[in-house]
Amino acid sequence: MTSQVLTKYLDNIKANLRLDTANENAVLSELVTHLEDEFDDMLESGLSEDEAADACITSLGSVKLIAGKMHEAHSQGSWKQAIMASTPHILFAALFALNWWQGIEWVLVSMGIVLGIAIVGWLHNKPMWLFPWLGYSMAPVLAAGIALLYLPTVWSWIAILIYIPLALWLVFSVTIKTIKRDWLFSALSLLPAPVVVGWFLAVDQAGSGIQISSDYMRDFAPLIALSFLALAGVAAAFIRMRKRWLRITLIAVSQSMLLILVTFYARGQLAIPASAILALTMTGLLLGLFMVDRRIRYHKKS
Repeated sequence: MTSQVLTKYLDNIKANLRLDTANENAVLSELVTHLEDEFDDMLESGLSEDEAADACITSLGSVKLIAGKMHEAHSQGSWKQAIMASTPHILFAALFALNWWQGIEWVLVSMGIVLGIAIVGWLHNKPMWLFPWLGYSMAPVLAAGIALLYLPTVWSWIAILIYIPLALWLVFSVTIKTIKRDWLFSALSLLPAPVVVGWFLAVDQAGSGIQISSDYMRDFAPLIALSFLALAGVAAAFIRMRKRWLRITLIAVSQSMLLILVTFYARGQLAIPASAILALTMTGLLLGLFMVDRRIRYHKKS
């Protein structure tokens, strides 16, 4: 198949498939074989290369239509992938349900598991279940930033000047690579953020962002565990869904509902204005991910 028109057509389909590498290669290989056979048949019938290419594209349909159908047919994850995607949420739910959050060794072990599995998944073609693990793997970056506040003033400023560029570079690099796959996976990675920040503000003893009340933590631990279990259910449902609009709806609705529940059960510790600002921030962030994704797809087509 030598038609440049068909080559560009296939490239545009590839740019919009949003599948993992293994599925993408298999789908494209099957499509190329089909197009080659049809293209050759068209040439044998007496059509020119351009006419044959146009006829092939007309018979298949638009790039958006074909990519959408292929994505829907091959994007559903298995139950094994759904369980893997929900596991980090279950792990953190266990930390609070069993009060293991009070032992630094359990927290370190949990973060070690998260980081290890995230690295393995990242190095093995970024499977669908990886993205919730990626979200939690960014927690040490946030924790390190908070820890800098405890340093003496002079050292704190020096550390922050070094830390902020490195942290931003790391988060930006991971986010961009995730968006290149699908902005919805970036959204899935960020799903725990409003819940974690909401509970963090609720148990903040003095409103300083660094003084956490152990009493509040113990009181809220069962509810925090339940919110992480809810996140596990959302992650599993996301992996099992086929249609993109259902996944978008799931992310939007679950994020809003979870933040409302955190605000309600925080018993006044999380102010409604703070909750509203957090919700607006996350909405803006999701819209930003969508716009970056559109920009990337546009450049791939050009």
